[in-house]
Amino acid sequence: MEEIITDVVIIGAGPSGLAISACLTQYSIPHMILEKDDCNASLWRKYTYDRVNLHLAKEFCSLPLIPHSPSSPTFLTKTEFLDYIDNYVKHFNISPHYCRLVDFAKYDETEGKWRIETTNTKGGGRREVYLATCVVVATGENSEEYIPELCGLDSFEGEIVHSKNYKCGSKYKGKEVLVVGCGNSGMEIAYDLNEFKAQVSIVIRNPVHVLTKEMVHQGMSMLKRFPIPKVDKVMAFRSNLEYGDLSIYGIHRPDEGPFYLKQVTGRSPVIDVGTIRRIRDGEIKVISSGVKRIEKRKVIFESDLEKDFDVIVFATGFKSAANKWLKDHEYVLNEKGMPKNEVPRHWKGEKGIYCAGLSRRGLFGVSMDAKAIADDINGTIKLTAQASL
Repeated sequence: MEEIITDVVIIGAGPSGLAISACLTQYSIPHMILEKDDCNASLWRKYTYDRVNLHLAKEFCSLPLIPHSPSSPTFLTKTEFLDYIDNYVKHFNISPHYCRLVDFAKYDETEGKWRIETTNTKGGGRREVYLATCVVVATGENSEEYIPELCGLDSFEGEIVHSKNYKCGSKYKGKEVLVVGCGNSGMEIAYDLNEFKAQVSIVIRNPVHVLTKEMVHQGMSMLKRFPIPKVDKVMAFRSNLEYGDLSIYGIHRPDEGPFYLKQVTGRSPVIDVGTIRRIRDGEIKVISSGVKRIEKRKVIFESDLEKDFDVIVFATGFKSAANKWLKDHEYVLNEKGMPKNEVPRHWKGEKGIYCAGLSRRGLFGVSMDAKAIADDINGTIKLTAQASL
């Protein structure tokens, strides 16, 4: 089996992996990126619905060392963001090793190095071994789709689709579609389905904050100068002015503020793209109770409401899958594949392992993680070099 030795192995060529590569390049630190897909930023390129755009202002969505152009719009489209990624990769001459499926990564106590074994899925299944002093887990929060276990789901006779594989509502015209999940993906997919004349119902069980993207932009800018409670108070006031009492439509606001909840739970407020107006107009139906069970095409809810559906779209989020291949995950991750250490030192593990893009702070958090990790690796290499003199 071929063995390749380098200082740092980055696993994942999404925004986190690319950002770390750029920062390590600035320090002239040898490294390699291993990516299981055949392209970088594959979640954005291959697994997002057509309508998706960046909801946050560009100042919060850049990667280290290269900000977005002053001439680019405040809120980037998906295409504009991918153009930025392509220019970023070209500028730093980033060359990931694509189609490398990591079978396992384990720390070798004898060698004092990490051993990463991969399968080259486009190289005839050739096995490759990488040995590195440092490893960065950059596979992100969204590496594996999550669908809840629902009684009778396997009996459903219609189509089941996760938001990762949803592209456009055109194929669902005239169909009864249930959207499960009321985060940003669920609300935007519900809007998209309605645009294409599907009969849409959305499950909204939990309280959610609803803001416009301009409100979020204002709030994030205010956080640079004011404490979270004050910013949340302003956002709640503005949201109430914009939307009024949404409880009459089955949408309830949490007791805690939007930015407090984001910081504590990682859950973002819903950034409205027009879905609320469709709900008010009765074009999108809100179901305020969870799914109790499914019988063929019939969905029975906890409120005992029963309705037939042709399609169920699960916008129920993702989960980290790193623990499936990271045998010594306890050095940096907990049992759920998330950082074992609290923010702001969440990115640093033991034995030279790091994790990036798992702080639930979007691209802004990705950029912060990348700079911190590269700085730490550079410092460690310098100390090692000095000790060997």
